Amino acid sequence: MRISQMIGQRLREAPRDAQTVSHKFLARGGYCLPVSAGIFTLLPMGYRITQKIEQIIREEMDAIDGQELLMPVALAADLWQQSGRWESVGAELLRFKDRNGKDMMLGMTHEEACVHAVRANVSSYKQLPLMVYQIQTKYRDEARPRAGLIRTREFTMKDAYSFHTSQEDLERYYVICHKAYTRIFQRIGFKNFISIQADSGIFGGNRSDEFMAIADCGEDTLFVSPNGNYQANREVACAKLVYTPEAEAAMEKVATPHAKTIAEVAQFLGLDEAHTCKAVFYKDSQGKLVFVNIRGDLEVNETKLAKVVKDGNLAFADDELIRSAGAVPGYASLYGLDLSKIRVVVDPSVVNSNNLVVGANEEEFHYKNFNFDRDVADKTNIAIADIACVRDGDPSPVDGAPLKLLHGIEIGNIFQLGTKYSVPMGCNFLDVDGKSKPMVMGCYGIGVGRSMAAIVEQCHDDYGPIWPMSIAPYQVHIIGLKYTDDVKAACEKLYADLQKAGVEVLLDDRGEKAGSAFADADLMGIPLRVVISAKTLATGEVEFKHRDWGKNSQMLPLEGLVEKLQAEIRQELDALNA
Repeated sequence: MRISQMIGQRLREAPRDAQTVSHKFLARGGYCLPVSAGIFTLLPMGYRITQKIEQIIREEMDAIDGQELLMPVALAADLWQQSGRWESVGAELLRFKDRNGKDMMLGMTHEEACVHAVRANVSSYKQLPLMVYQIQTKYRDEARPRAGLIRTREFTMKDAYSFHTSQEDLERYYVICHKAYTRIFQRIGFKNFISIQADSGIFGGNRSDEFMAIADCGEDTLFVSPNGNYQANREVACAKLVYTPEAEAAMEKVATPHAKTIAEVAQFLGLDEAHTCKAVFYKDSQGKLVFVNIRGDLEVNETKLAKVVKDGNLAFADDELIRSAGAVPGYASLYGLDLSKIRVVVDPSVVNSNNLVVGANEEEFHYKNFNFDRDVADKTNIAIADIACVRDGDPSPVDGAPLKLLHGIEIGNIFQLGTKYSVPMGCNFLDVDGKSKPMVMGCYGIGVGRSMAAIVEQCHDDYGPIWPMSIAPYQVHIIGLKYTDDVKAACEKLYADLQKAGVEVLLDDRGEKAGSAFADADLMGIPLRVVISAKTLATGEVEFKHRDWGKNSQMLPLEGLVEKLQAEIRQELDALNA
């Protein structure tokens, strides 16, 4: 390809709304063009990269017996009504009516459509297990799209779905898919990615693992132990807190004027916040009160809490609902309350701590020296469960080592769905005894555009992306300086020779000044660069550099240059595919 003919302008300034490295460089480098908030046109350079990512994915999915298909983007509502998600998924699902008044949607994920395809074609245990996958456009009506291609409304995703006769067979295949994902991200060129335990969210199921590219701009908070034997998303991360037993002291009612928050109470009484109990009130989707107790120095993890109460639509309770249970906002506690009519969840940090300060359910008063086991007589309706957010430095639940907080971009996820979709949608098979049983499912996703953006977050310098050879839009970038007849002839010959040798090559044939040509080349991030000028031709040489060499370069003879470049390409590809 010649730059003079290529669509996609290089910009000297990043868009004003660009905050992340990838957003800035992908916009400046002419890889994508915004159409609307969270919706982009992929220009030729960006599209070439995503095509290469897709090809790597296809090769690895085919290697584990995946069958590629293509499902519709526009789907009728009835499939999602069968699974129950038409009602349970919120505004992120774009719903509309077609010209006949039929309820429709744009697919943000395709579990239902895939079940529809498989139940129509598979009926016997002899056809299982199987896995089908697609690389398809999705639409998620994000409230706040951000960071360029990292969080968009329309995006391309590889989603795969496996079907099994048993949970045991799913778990066997799940490991195979996990290994395939690791190979995919290695081949794409990620320098630092990890697999972590995660919450299944709207997908449901028994187990979920996310693949995270470590990046400062990542929206996901991760906790990782020093030796890597524990890795989890903040939504599910746990810590092994250490408790120091104290002799139980007698409860004492104390005045705490104008002290309602944990910080105010702790300061007024001269105590550490870890010696207080935090009372948090929610209302569930039925409007009932959920009373949560956690140690004062900790925060409630609402994802964990939602799982405990089996309600994903919790909201903070208003003062009227709190008072209706006999509690006083700002001064509430379990002590003395009738717990038979409210849902109560207590974090182990309260159960295992002694002599805490709690509210007295009376304005301006608290109790000192509350002990859960002693001071709560009826524990019938109390759920004791870990609902705490983990903090940087908290001890790992595996070996007690301090957990490190990292940020990551989710580039892939895998789920053990079980029978969440097959049971309500009637996706069954006949077993060896002729009995009908629901298929057991797994789900496996990779964001294609997001992977491209995440690579930039890990592979860049101050001047632009540094594309791994496996996904680079081109492998070699030829720059002709002061495009005289001799320079043009040499560039054209090398360009033709490389194309003939099967090398993907970009030729800068514009005759730009060196500074401008090199700035554009940095934004394009092509791995190998060859500069030809009258000065280099005088000695029968070219200036050669790898994109990640910074300002360093070396001189190479024109003679045998094609073979040299082919060897460099093979070496880099072999390293990624190892």
